[in-house]
Amino acid sequence: MTRTKATRRHQSKLKRLLAASAAQRLAVDEGSEFRRWTPEEVVEKQLLPYRSVRVLKQRCYRREIHHHLDGGRITFTAEDLRKENERTAVEPFAKPA
Repeated sequence: MTRTKATRRHQSKLKRLLAASAAQRLAVDEGSEFRRWTPEEVVEKQLLPYRSVRVLKQRCYRREIHHHLDGGRITFTAEDLRKENERTAVEPFAKPA
């Protein structure tokens, strides 16, 4: 059996699927509009396409990701997660008519 490396196309499809499933999990949570998630919870529940808490925090420190600083701690609201998923979405090319 031969194994093939994942191409960028497959990786981007995986990211879209993860983001869609994260949005569905987020919508299922009761009271999710008022809840705040820590970076650890975001990575654990795969609410954003980051695998490492360290990378997520570094992006927050550089102000590259929507987040809140509550008392000096990084937290994410449902709105922050939605904005971030919209920001990282890739639009398909328009097909010529």
